[in-house]
Amino acid sequence: MTLASPDLVRRQKALRALTFATLFWALSFPVMKTLVLAQAGLVPGAGSWFLTSLSVAARFGCAGLVLILFTFRQLGSLTPREWEQGLVLAGFGGLGILFQMDGLTYTAASTSAFLTQAYCVFIPVWVALVGRRLPPLKQGFCIVLVVGGVAVLAGVNWRMMELGRGEFETLISSLLFTGQIITLERTRYAGNRPLMISTVMFPAMALVCLPVLWVTAPSMAACVRAIAAPVPAALLAVLVVFCTLGAYLFMNFWQRFVTSTEAGLIYCLEPVLASLLALFVPVWLSQWAGVDYPNEQLTFRLVLGGGLITAANILLQSSWGESRG
Repeated sequence: MTLASPDLVRRQKALRALTFATLFWALSFPVMKTLVLAQAGLVPGAGSWFLTSLSVAARFGCAGLVLILFTFRQLGSLTPREWEQGLVLAGFGGLGILFQMDGLTYTAASTSAFLTQAYCVFIPVWVALVGRRLPPLKQGFCIVLVVGGVAVLAGVNWRMMELGRGEFETLISSLLFTGQIITLERTRYAGNRPLMISTVMFPAMALVCLPVLWVTAPSMAACVRAIAAPVPAALLAVLVVFCTLGAYLFMNFWQRFVTSTEAGLIYCLEPVLASLLALFVPVWLSQWAGVDYPNEQLTFRLVLGGGLITAANILLQSSWGESRG
């Protein structure tokens, strides 16, 4: 019986850790939806860009503050390349989330999920163009499964599909997330400390949102009311602890041990997990928060589409087609 090499063992751990991170990101969808509904009730007539920029700025600003307090004694040791990588990640991630969340206001969630996962196609295309080579057969087959799965989940009708504001903004966000994933793989940043680049990244993501917030905020009182009330504050705490600190620290540490193409495929589990959580979490949150947010229903489309994406991720994380030594 042969034992797996250390590199293979570490890669398998990384694949599992990134899969776990997608669960936290999936949780952010019903939590963020409840947060926006609660904020809309507290600030009637508030625009989508205001609620989006306020929530994202508060979420990543608080997460950044936690990390700054935790790493205070190490801040002086930040290297130029850690600053550089953290700021680049913040630019891609901050703008990506802004466009994604605002786009959700103008398109169906299923269409948004499909278009967001377009990075699982953008990444291997980029890698193929830069490296002038096709992806391995196993990755190529997983890409086909994922594309088919998200298309089923979205119920895409290619003849009728229109590219309106919501679809256009979501495609922009997917391109930006592609840049974020590829940045984590660059060998230029191989020696960077994940915790320190996250300490730079989170506050910078909050700063990316401030110009939008400045332009769209009705007043300072509206900002305070939409964040400081008990329900929004509790929902924000969940987003900060689990969906930001938990998920992004996992991503920033473990993604360097897999390829960007593999990471993009794993992250496609996010809409599947989000759809499963949407079957029961919304009612729990809505009853507690006092908003109207019904559960979604289990459909054949969810089972088939989610099954294809899950199969792709199981295959990707298996040892099939890999050498052992």
